[in-house]
Amino acid sequence: MLSTLPAHTAPAALCWRRTFSGNATQARTARRFVSGLLADRPCLDDVVLTVDELVVNALRHTSSGQEGGSFTVEVRFVGDMVAVSVADQGGPGEPVARDAAVTDESGRGLRTISLTAESWGWHGNDRGRTVTAVFHAGDVA
Repeated sequence: MLSTLPAHTAPAALCWRRTFSGNATQARTARRFVSGLLADRPCLDDVVLTVDELVVNALRHTSSGQEGGSFTVEVRFVGDMVAVSVADQGGPGEPVARDAAVTDESGRGLRTISLTAESWGWHGNDRGRTVTAVFHAGDVA
């Protein structure tokens, strides 16, 4: 599934991208990076939660979490929409939003994203993939 921003009236986009080393301490740094770009936006909490989920998935399920690994976070504004993407170094599985059992300790991240984002999707393969979620950015309060 591939998610894109509407292209029919393509205003100029603003884009920020940063690459992080593939260790768990960088999840906090990635959240701060995104928080600084989205301060005062109504979507802030949902986007930060999304980044956290996508970074944790990259670290747990792909080569990004192995020795020497890395992941990249991108935030892109187009009109009143914001797209947040996490690119990883690939792994054996594909991102799937599933319904976790009540007793499961994990497995709810992509389902949560699918319920809070306007859309989400991914592209890539076992050597690298990018997961993107799109939100209404809203006006600055």
